[in-house]
Amino acid sequence: MRGGTMDFSRYHGRLGMAAVLLAGFATTASALDNPGYDRPGLGFTPAVLGAGDITLEQGLPDWSLVRDGSGSSAQYTADSLLRLGIGRSLELQFGSSYNRLGQGCAIDYGRGDSSLALKFAPPARGDFSWGLLGSIEFTDGTDAFRNPRRQYLLGAAFNWQWDERNGFALYLENVRSGGHDSRQLALNEGYAFTPAFSGYVEFGVMDVAGAGHGSRAGAGLAWMPTPRVQLDASMRHRLDGAAPAWEAGLGVSVYFGR
Repeated sequence: MRGGTMDFSRYHGRLGMAAVLLAGFATTASALDNPGYDRPGLGFTPAVLGAGDITLEQGLPDWSLVRDGSGSSAQYTADSLLRLGIGRSLELQFGSSYNRLGQGCAIDYGRGDSSLALKFAPPARGDFSWGLLGSIEFTDGTDAFRNPRRQYLLGAAFNWQWDERNGFALYLENVRSGGHDSRQLALNEGYAFTPAFSGYVEFGVMDVAGAGHGSRAGAGLAWMPTPRVQLDASMRHRLDGAAPAWEAGLGVSVYFGR
């Protein structure tokens, strides 16, 4: 969220063109051990890249509409996330974003805050997998998109694969900033239509510092035209309280592994 609540704009939009150009190269090779992507949806995938492997995940862009007593604002965010496997079930993540915010007649452009994260995910045990993600988001964005204080996030993801087509995920998150905590819980039900095409529905509740409770629900699709490239589309709608009225996004993710 933005505007004084939790801010999930973490990635650098200028990497977006690189993602599209490199996708063409990636389609010529086959991925041997692609662990999956963190896009789309709330939370992250409890799996890490192999040591030395890289994944680039890019919003094309993501969009959110916020309505409150002062009017409405629409933001377009080109999120970029660079993931690097470092071994021992660990993964480093680097991110930022480039944004466009429209509020009435005023329009602002600029880079969002950058972030550094560490993900831990041990090998799955049968149909169950889990992982932890800790991140720090700095205050280095342009004025219109900069958080007043650093944000520290701790998230936990738990996945159950019921069978070849059906899976369920639980995501828990706490974001601390300026001595205050914002929390989120999300549930996700996924379904694989084919080995390369899948969809999901999700529901999330949150308690945002300074804004109160809120909930939202959404759905998304992901398609892998090659073993190394994923295209995604998603949408969420506010059910009540402190959440954007609408959120939507398109994205591309590219895996560079052995």
